[in-house]
Parts: sequence; C-alpha cells; structure tokens
Amino acid sequence: MAVIGVGIDVVDIDRFLASLERTPGLLERLFTPAEASRPPASLAARFAAKEALAKALGAPVGMAWHDAEVESEVSGRPRFVIRGSVRTRADELGVGTVHLSLSHDAGIASAMVVLES
Repeated sequence: MAVIGVGIDVVDIDRFLASLERTPGLLERLFTPAEASRPPASLAARFAAKEALAKALGAPVGMAWHDAEVESEVSGRPRFVIRGSVRTRADELGVGTVHLSLSHDAGIASAMVVLES
C-alpha cells in the first residue's frame, strides 16, 4: 500500500459554534442528520475531518459535504462513509483505505486523514 494523500485540520470549537449560530442552515449543509445530533466538540471535530479529507483528496471542486460522513464504530473509532463526489475523487486517485483520527481538547478540535492505495 502506498500513501496517496494526507490532510490535517484544526478548528476552534467556540468560533465554529458561533458560525453555526450566526448562519442559519449551516448545520444542515455541513452535516448529515446523524452527525448533526452530536455534541459541539464532536461536531467541530467532524468538520475538521471533512476539511482534512478534502485536503488529502487535493481539494476537489464540487465536493458535497454530505458525501463524506463520519461515523463511529462500536469501539468508538471514527471512520468515513464516502459516496457521490467524494467517492468519485477517491476512485480517480486509487484510494483503497481512508484512515481517520479525531481529537478535541482545550477548545480545539483536530483531525488527520491518511489515504492509502
């Protein structure tokens, strides 16, 4: 397996929540219904994950936010479910595996994505 892309992103949780409060419809535009039900720090980490994924994919034009959904496995480990525009770009690059790590502490949420063939 070869590394195809790496992306990382950090989000100030309070600033992110202020954006959600200030912009009607932003929550629904960025997150699937399952994601939107998560607590604030988890939402910020999921936004960071989507940004990190976009970077790892080379920031494809027209990427739909709902086409990259972060789910938690039974163990609590996060993983992406990708479809649509994100799946198309991943297939173009030959992505076989998407690794995701999330963290949030001290008012900051972060995510790292590694794409492998």
